[in-house]
Amino acid sequence: MRERTFRAVIAVGLAIALWLGVGPAHISGNIPAALAFTNQQQMVMEVWRIVNRSYLDETFNHQNWWFVRQRVLRQQLPNWPATYQAIQEMLAVLEDPYTRFLPPSQYQSLQTNTNGELLGVGLQIAKEEEVSPLRVITPIEGSPAEAAGLLPLDEILEINGTSTSSLTLDEAAARMRGAIGSQVTLKVSRTDRDPFEVNVQRDRITINPVSAELRTESGLPKLGYLRLGQFNGNAVAELKTALEDLEQQGADAYILDLRNNPGGLLQAGIEIARMWLDEGTVVYTVNRQGYLGNYDAIGKAITADPLVVLVNKGTASASEILAGALQDNGRAQLVGETTFGKGLIQSLFDLPNGAGLAVTIAKYETPSHRDINKLGINPDQVVTSSTEQRRQFGTEADEQYKAATALLAQSFATAQR
Repeated sequence: MRERTFRAVIAVGLAIALWLGVGPAHISGNIPAALAFTNQQQMVMEVWRIVNRSYLDETFNHQNWWFVRQRVLRQQLPNWPATYQAIQEMLAVLEDPYTRFLPPSQYQSLQTNTNGELLGVGLQIAKEEEVSPLRVITPIEGSPAEAAGLLPLDEILEINGTSTSSLTLDEAAARMRGAIGSQVTLKVSRTDRDPFEVNVQRDRITINPVSAELRTESGLPKLGYLRLGQFNGNAVAELKTALEDLEQQGADAYILDLRNNPGGLLQAGIEIARMWLDEGTVVYTVNRQGYLGNYDAIGKAITADPLVVLVNKGTASASEILAGALQDNGRAQLVGETTFGKGLIQSLFDLPNGAGLAVTIAKYETPSHRDINKLGINPDQVVTSSTEQRRQFGTEADEQYKAATALLAQSFATAQR
């Protein structure tokens, strides 16, 4: 059985963040031989084994995990749909929206969409609790969701009239996917207004994670502006190429824009942090036994030029790992707003029949041992902004960008004295 690990943030039509994980557990105790079980029961047992070995909360939400398994095995499991439903009910007792069973169709969609192309509305979503509305991390740049005006921290109360409180992340994502040109109606809650409905037309969305530009403005150093929209499979190579090109063009300072970046591949976040750090820890991981693992900078950084990182409430997951690594190592100052606060790590396991299982196996801490889950990372310089649409980022209308350029101008002027 193959296994991959990833940060748990779900895009509509996109799952995020593969990571190096742990192997499945082996059952101890008086368990009959595998041949005594039907294929359906064997899948139940396999899911139970993985969770029993790997789940972050060793109390299993204060449940007797062995009795949970026995209760499921006593049920009639005449076919695969009944089995999938029983497994989902078994995992529901954990009350963890990110530990979840993925039927074959959902698992296939998850795997396909990590490659940088979506089919749906282009909305990154999360859940705080098992029974809670969906929370928007951010709409994807250029997506129908962005065009419809959806914003970070919006809550999606209903999808085509169905309450999202009882839906899993994958069920909600499936309801928002559909044929190109078809519409989905979302009921949205936002802090500054009454709930309202938005009709969003589904489309195919290609993600281009990196944009870069050398900017020369009066009174400023040659400025390399790098926008990183997501940590997908192309992000590391594209950012490395862009950063090296800007160095060759003579950039004197950099702005790395992580606003509305929902994360993605955790390993990509680590590799990108290493492009800016000669030494130091990038991130710590902590499992249920309290074991502290770490990922460090491993070589010479591409540049030592001054760096400011832009963050906001849509900066999440692997983006927070990168921002926290650069801030805690004194490599960059952060400008903007407190980040989303997503600090849990999931492992993704292959199951028979093309199904999959996601399990929360660890949490991460920044290099200074900050646990930012549900708290976020506070910037060094707080600058609130009404700029929500990414087409405005890096323009004269962007107060956070202007604050970053002023900070770099001051730093550059001081260095020239």
